[in-house]
Amino acid sequence: MASWCALLLEAIGVVAITLSAISSLSRAGIQLLRRVSESVVYFELRQRLGLGILLGLEFLIAADIIHTVAVDFSIEAVGILAIIVFIRTFLSLTLGVELTGRWPWQGGMKMG
Repeated sequence: MASWCALLLEAIGVVAITLSAISSLSRAGIQLLRRVSESVVYFELRQRLGLGILLGLEFLIAADIIHTVAVDFSIEAVGILAIIVFIRTFLSLTLGVELTGRWPWQGGMKMG
């Protein structure tokens, strides 16, 4: 049962990133057709896509945790999980800084 939950969360993470990319690119295309400034389109595209990636990463981390704790609990699996969570957390942190221009401890997140 837990492996199905992990698989479902992985799928949700991948779908979130994919739909975010499709939606962001579609919106950017429409804005370009409406002759919105390229710099505005680029900024909004990065913001929307970045938020979708952040959301997807959260689901992927949750799936990894469930899989390791409930399905494949061993010292080796926990070590691999720690590395994966560290890398994904680092990606989330740096992506958040890219999107907001500040570190999380520098105040509330101001996006968009």
